[in-house]
Amino acid sequence: MSYEAAIQHLYGLQQFGIKLGLDNIRRLTALLGDPQTRYRSVHIAGTNGKGSTAAMVASMLRQAGYRVGLYTSPHLVEFRERIRVDGRMISEDAVSELTERIKELWNEPLAPTFFEFTTAMAFQFFADQRVDIAVLEVGLGGRWDATNVVSPIVTAITSIGYDHEEYLGTTLSAIAGEKAGIIKDDVPVVLGPIEGEALTVIQQVAARHDARIVRPGAHYRLQGPSPQDFSYAGPSWRLEHLRCGLVGAHQVANAGCALAMLEAASERGLSVPEAAIRSGLATVAWEGRLEFVADRPAILLDGAHNPAAAVVLAEFLSHELATGRFGRLLLVLGMMKDKRPRAFLEPLLPLLNDLILTRAEIGRAATADMLASAIMPLPVAPHLTDSPTEALSLARRLASPEDLICVAGSLMLVGDVKALLRGACLSPLRG
Repeated sequence: MSYEAAIQHLYGLQQFGIKLGLDNIRRLTALLGDPQTRYRSVHIAGTNGKGSTAAMVASMLRQAGYRVGLYTSPHLVEFRERIRVDGRMISEDAVSELTERIKELWNEPLAPTFFEFTTAMAFQFFADQRVDIAVLEVGLGGRWDATNVVSPIVTAITSIGYDHEEYLGTTLSAIAGEKAGIIKDDVPVVLGPIEGEALTVIQQVAARHDARIVRPGAHYRLQGPSPQDFSYAGPSWRLEHLRCGLVGAHQVANAGCALAMLEAASERGLSVPEAAIRSGLATVAWEGRLEFVADRPAILLDGAHNPAAAVVLAEFLSHELATGRFGRLLLVLGMMKDKRPRAFLEPLLPLLNDLILTRAEIGRAATADMLASAIMPLPVAPHLTDSPTEALSLARRLASPEDLICVAGSLMLVGDVKALLRGACLSPLRG
């Protein structure tokens, strides 16, 4: 099977949609000999911040000398971004071989989804590559997510907010209950800044599993508002003047989660020296999250796609604009049909000079007309475009060299723009 044929087969599985349940993935992994049991793992859920936290954990573990698998989703431009070992994407040959191998194992009633299939592929690839540890980001929710068949040495829930309500529920309590589904018996669970009803639910689930909760403020402390200089204090670790390679004040909280995870894991035999912690944090990279990709005019890409993430994005943009580095702010916005565009825009509106609505190249994306209907009336009259290509071209025509163009609302749209800037073709098939 060629790589192109493998990719077409994988994307063809999107016809099965999203299935919340573990039956298929358990059957698939059993047919493969349960590859996920052949290495240690850490498991990370959360509404926002889980990908950045996973990248930080993986980076620090690599610097400590471990062979590290990293599984994340979605990808931005290329499918292979989802599955990495020691920072390197899975090869095209491995994608082809594993697609064929797994395809031959199932029978017709199994009908795995795209995410179930690719999760099984990641588990097997990590086993084939003899990783020491896999860092696994939950795809959706936690309780019924395909990644939730592992037995991790530590888990984390980075944040709880409104997102994917049609699958996870319409209250913070319900969403927290789904994400708390990754909590395992006697396995510590690290939390980000989670409070109120969401925290209560997580505490109840953790108590049923006799899982120790590790919370900011209570069990670990962070000092310093900047990811360029902050301190961490946990039960036994004291680390001053840390620096994170990711921008945005919110990354301090994500770094705190990552550090608390590794500190908890160290109690279970995972040694991570201070030098590895410092170098791993300082060199971590995570595309599509507050990422500047061009100058004059500057282009900033951010995968924020829910109201909580929009608040973080607005805080960052407000700080950047206050420095005087930029003139006007132009927002290129594209979102999926199940998102809340008006709530997303609220914190950003006071900063905007121009708004360009568009549609990412994927079937689940809302059209510019749909977005306009959902957000109007607005103090800024939006421009409507039919594609990321048209939206980016229009933004560059409207912007002066001193202005800032921000692309947000969907990781799919961010991926489209990254592909355009690289001169690559846009693909509607990304899962």
